[in-house]
Amino acid sequence: MSQIFPKSANSLARASIILMVLLGGIVVTILLTLPSSDYITRRNMSRTQPVQFSHAHHAGGMGFDCRYCHTSVEESNFAGIPPTKTCMNCHSQLFADSPYLEPVRASFRNNTPLTWVRVNDLADFVYFNHSIHVTKGVGCATCHGPVDRMPLMYKAETLQMSWCLDCHRRPERYLRPKDQVVNMNYQPPADQIELGRRLVKDYNIPSVQHLTSCSICHR
Repeated sequence: MSQIFPKSANSLARASIILMVLLGGIVVTILLTLPSSDYITRRNMSRTQPVQFSHAHHAGGMGFDCRYCHTSVEESNFAGIPPTKTCMNCHSQLFADSPYLEPVRASFRNNTPLTWVRVNDLADFVYFNHSIHVTKGVGCATCHGPVDRMPLMYKAETLQMSWCLDCHRRPERYLRPKDQVVNMNYQPPADQIELGRRLVKDYNIPSVQHLTSCSICHR
C-alpha cells in the first residue's frame, strides 16, 4: 500500500504540536496576568474630577499634612473627603477669583457638595478600616503611593486580595513608627525587618493566622 502522507507531513505535525503548546502557554499567561494588569485594575490611571486637585502642590509643595483634609483617618474606617469649607479656608483669599476654582466657590455658595470620583475604591464585599491601619503603623504611602508627587491622583497599587495578603502575612516588612505614618519622605531603615518585628509586639499586631482569617476583610 502506497504511503498516504509525504515525509514532510511529519515535520508539519511536529511544528503544529509545538505551535499549539506555545499558543496554549500564551493564553494561560494572559489569563493569569490580565486580572492584575493596569488595564483591569486601573492602576496608574488618573480620574477626571470636578476640580483636578493636585496633591503634588498641596501635600508636596505646600507641605499639607494628610490629616488636614482627611480628618477622620485616625478614628474612622473612612479617611474622609474634605468639605468645600476646608478648601475655602485658603481659597477665600488665595486665587479667590481664579476661573479654575469656580466649581469650588459655587459649591460653597450653593451649599452643594463637590462630587469627587473615588480613586482607591474597594469592592463592596471588602471591609477596610483606615483607622486600624494608621494607628498600627501603616504609612499612607504604603497603600496610596507617593501622593506628594501626584499632580493628578491615581491608584498606586492594585488593591487586590493578593496584594493585601502580602502585607497581612509579613507585616514586619511594612510597619513604621507611628509618628512617621503621614511622612511621605520616610524610607525604611536597613534593619526594617528587625524594626518591624519589634513594632509588631509594641503595637499588639495580631498573629498572621488572625490577620489572614477570611472574616478580617469579608464581613
